[in-house]
Amino acid sequence: MNIVQKRDGSALTIAPEGYLDTTTAPELRAVLETALNGVKKLTFDFEKLEYISSSGLRLLLYAHNVMGEQGTMKVIHANSIILEIFEVTGFGDVLTLE
Repeated sequence: MNIVQKRDGSALTIAPEGYLDTTTAPELRAVLETALNGVKKLTFDFEKLEYISSSGLRLLLYAHNVMGEQGTMKVIHANSIILEIFEVTGFGDVLTLE
């Protein structure tokens, strides 16, 4: 998995590419644990993310909880498969989706 990060002051965009699953989730978790320090606005850009598993959903919940204490979080450019996963799991009601 490739993870592109773009920082602009206290705003951070994270754009994972490929599959976010049990195999790749630890890599993104490591990025989040260091990158979220001082972030007020977090954006996940899922334009190049093809699939997300329950491991990826747990990471989104982790980031959502961290950002709930220090700022905002949104998900942009999610494909129809990921949006369906969000809807079925209830994440669509929790996350800000654009």
